[in-house]
Amino acid sequence: MPFSRASSGSDIFKALAPGACVPALSLPPGGTMSLSDLQPVPADQLVFRLPQTFETVEEERRHRRERLVAALRLFGRFGFEEGVAGHITVRDPEHTDHFWVNPFGMSFKQIKVSDLILVNHDGQVVEGRYHVNQAAFAIHAMIHQARPDAVAAAHSHSVYGKALSSMGTLLEPLTQDACAFYEDHGLFDDYTGVVLETEEGRRIAQALGSHKAVILRNHGLLTVGDSVDAAAWWFITMERSCQAQLLAKAAGPTVQISHENAKLTHGQIGNDLVGWINFQPLHDQIIAAEPDLFD
Repeated sequence: MPFSRASSGSDIFKALAPGACVPALSLPPGGTMSLSDLQPVPADQLVFRLPQTFETVEEERRHRRERLVAALRLFGRFGFEEGVAGHITVRDPEHTDHFWVNPFGMSFKQIKVSDLILVNHDGQVVEGRYHVNQAAFAIHAMIHQARPDAVAAAHSHSVYGKALSSMGTLLEPLTQDACAFYEDHGLFDDYTGVVLETEEGRRIAQALGSHKAVILRNHGLLTVGDSVDAAAWWFITMERSCQAQLLAKAAGPTVQISHENAKLTHGQIGNDLVGWINFQPLHDQIIAAEPDLFD
């Protein structure tokens, strides 16, 4: 499977700079080893996965659909389902005003690649055999339209996201992980019922702005990314950051990370490539545990 280095300003690649080495545990001819026998392995010979490149649009489409189903299965495992609510979308690589999404009324835990539906810019299903969740179309269509860079978007009614959203507040820089969202998430400070109209979706897109996430007051969380992997990871770690903030504030006074250090940390862990990297162990786990998602 070919991979290519994606452009990023993250410090995560400093360890991969030319000359960077990691000790190798290769045995000498005698079969015994001492510390003096250890030799460094050149960094360019170490395995480090990066986002895949594709030769055809069909390959990329299949890849995006498979990643979408893996993310949905993970959301099911993490308990992010709430009846028929919740959806993850990914833009089609060829018809960029269309997106793939989970069918209305199907459990995250049972979705297969063949179950996904393709929805056009008018909310019509053009591929697949199930209905589309109208809230998914109203929100995600406007997000994808307003943000050409957003390949994927994730929204669900997770417990801690709902709890924090009821407070009408943003995430605070209380932990290293929360700093991924420092000055990089918005607040849709309104609630007018289930989102069924595209005008409401436009307002949510405006609240999201250029950020990676938005808290929907009295509703939950929404995240975006330049891949399904990144968008899903941002949702997962944002949900956990909501949980940490609620627990910490319930326990007593909290200490925030300083503005300077929060900004620094955001620069280190807040880009979509880092989001993609963080998602890979979860992706490996779900496809090993539930290979039936590839039908």
